[in-house]
Amino acid sequence: MKYEVVIGLEVHAELSTQSKAFCGCSTKFGAAPNTQCCPVCIGMPGVLPVINKKALEYTIKAGLALNCRIARYTKMDRKNYFYPDLPRACQISQYDVPVCQNGYLDIVVNGQTRRIGINRIHLEEDAGKLLHDQYADSTLVDLNRSGVPLIEIVTEPDLRSAEEAKVFLETLRSILRYIDVSDCKMEEGSLRCDVNISVRPEGQKEFGVRTEMKNLNSFRAVYRAIEYEANRQISILEEGGTVLRETRRWDDSAGKSFSMRAKEHAQDYRYFPEPDLPPIEIDDEWVEEIRKQIPELPAQKQRRYVEEFGLPEYDAGILTSSRDLADYFERCVKLYENPKTISNWLMGDFLRLVNEKNIEISDVPVTPENLVKLFKLIDSKVISGPIAKTVFEEMFDTGKDPEAIVEEKGLKQITDRDELVKVIKKVLAENPKSVEDYKNGKKKALGFLVGQTMKATKGKANPQLVNEILLEELEK
Repeated sequence: MKYEVVIGLEVHAELSTQSKAFCGCSTKFGAAPNTQCCPVCIGMPGVLPVINKKALEYTIKAGLALNCRIARYTKMDRKNYFYPDLPRACQISQYDVPVCQNGYLDIVVNGQTRRIGINRIHLEEDAGKLLHDQYADSTLVDLNRSGVPLIEIVTEPDLRSAEEAKVFLETLRSILRYIDVSDCKMEEGSLRCDVNISVRPEGQKEFGVRTEMKNLNSFRAVYRAIEYEANRQISILEEGGTVLRETRRWDDSAGKSFSMRAKEHAQDYRYFPEPDLPPIEIDDEWVEEIRKQIPELPAQKQRRYVEEFGLPEYDAGILTSSRDLADYFERCVKLYENPKTISNWLMGDFLRLVNEKNIEISDVPVTPENLVKLFKLIDSKVISGPIAKTVFEEMFDTGKDPEAIVEEKGLKQITDRDELVKVIKKVLAENPKSVEDYKNGKKKALGFLVGQTMKATKGKANPQLVNEILLEELEK
């Protein structure tokens, strides 16, 4: 029997506000444990929370970017459960009246567009962090993260493969970064994902029993967890067993999931309206003000790059995957008339060095102005393509002007014909077998001799002129 996998995601994205959801404590990542806390976010008796207006604004902004309907009346609720990293013993969240509902996100998988429904986006506070590794018999609690505002984005069960889930998350992360509501740094925990998975025989309309994987913090983990869990459920059904509704923990190093607990239902949380926060009314004027702040989003920008700059879909997709990269590209295009050359460099050596050095694009020391200067040095034949790569690496390390690097290191291209003739005659004299091979019809020998000439000139010879002179000398 063939089975269909049904997937829904619950994505948690920490908001990039400077202060927490219901108090004035800092949200800055990396501070010493328990130094960004106050009586409100550590749940002391008698304290009163106050909602962070910027967090609400960012929630609305995310909803608009994901085509949601924005509630004009909403409220906060208490979600009751006990964890050591939740000092209030309840979480301020939203239950029946979320800020955003009924949206969608279009994704492209294998050239096909799929529309994934967004059931809701609600605002809530994050819990603290438990540290299990420092002492074998103890767990430490860091409450710096307790109270940090986050949005939970809940999809409809519209995803049908691990690949679709991965593309959805990549697309969602790109949008949240574009609208500047979250940095989505999975390694810092500011983007996390719970995955609901079930399987059913192909053609069956009813959903199967689902399990939930908690707090997956990398795209790779999401992909592997879905593949594993789908296969596990199919094996159970094929053996005549029953899939249990439960929450499972994914162990990425082992490549397996393990049962944690029976799945909770909404009533298990005993939701009720948060008594310390009044209901919230959102007026149309404010929503429209927020809508005007939304920039051109990745999908729109990608279409424009194809139409306006004549770039292939693939190039446009890479360049628009990051707002910083797209902004860098557009600054270059204003200074240089060949978008494809810019695209090739950005997708090649530029992103390679960004990844190798593990830095943000905004921190790259090479300005668009200096990158364009490098292109013009190549165009004017002052330096060759291979030398340009060497110059670019130094620019990336130092931020220096390419003209200064070329001058300091004596990297100007050799275009003096007489000088190159001398070098080539020496190369030919040192490689008689290759000369003989060429004359016997082995044309690949020419490439070897070009390489030897470039090596002798440390890459500074003009390649076209080298080919021309070599052919002249070999035909003598």
